[in-house]
Amino acid sequence: MREIIETVVWALVIALLVRYFVIEGYYIPSSSMAPTLVPGERVLVAKFIYRFTDPSRGDIIVFRYPIDKRRNLIKRVVGLPGERIEIRDGKVFVNGVPLEGELFDRTYYEAGYYGEGEHIVPENSYFVLGDNSKNSDDSRFWGYVPRQNILGKAFLVYWPPQKIRLLH
Repeated sequence: MREIIETVVWALVIALLVRYFVIEGYYIPSSSMAPTLVPGERVLVAKFIYRFTDPSRGDIIVFRYPIDKRRNLIKRVVGLPGERIEIRDGKVFVNGVPLEGELFDRTYYEAGYYGEGEHIVPENSYFVLGDNSKNSDDSRFWGYVPRQNILGKAFLVYWPPQKIRLLH
């Protein structure tokens, strides 16, 4: 009986450590990241990755909502610390140059205080946008994500099973 209890306790400890420090699953509740992520999908998030490196433009991150740290959000990193960001003519401009490539091949709407005009991303902060700009509450409205709020990088859709895929 003692061996069974020890095994169960160690299994729980390992599972909690993995969930807290390594990988955790998150549910997608809204269409703010559509078509990349749709409501009902679940993603795996590497929680350890940003202990070794900084977030990069294009990363899909999970973070504590700056206005209510009890809530977690998922968005795409668009602006890095120190960069000038402007949304104009349906495109995001970084330091005066429009973002290009399949990750940013969508229309972005000028809305909210930070979505109109040019703004500089503060040090240790990131500018994030939902892939579904028309339907996303993101940095355009509430500002920047502090580095310490970032929980990890989403890298895999694991639910539903017919939609399993790596994210980029």
